[in-house]
Amino acid sequence: MENLETPRQRRVRHCAWCGRRVPGSGRQGRPKLYCAQSCRQRAYERRTAVQRGGLPEDAVVLSATELADLQDRLFQLRCAAEDVSTAADDGADHAELRKLASQVVDVATELERLR
Repeated sequence: MENLETPRQRRVRHCAWCGRRVPGSGRQGRPKLYCAQSCRQRAYERRTAVQRGGLPEDAVVLSATELADLQDRLFQLRCAAEDVSTAADDGADHAELRKLASQVVDVATELERLR
């Protein structure tokens, strides 16, 4: 049987708050932005706090803990990329390079999740 889904319907969506995958609802209309009601609530609380603080609508506000976590994950990504570069310079075989590249992808995928 042929697949009747359009490319838009097959597109993977991620929660606008936590970054987890948003399950498809299988219905037409506006797509879901959040994976759960709790994420929707946290996003609302953040938006209202930003508005009360007089910050621009598109401002991104991170706590010191969130910023430190983001910096740690960026460091992990850089280290993983450096491992690939070092292994390539040292003449590592295809399997080793593939393994290291897979680690870079794993770290980058985790980094995409901002919260």
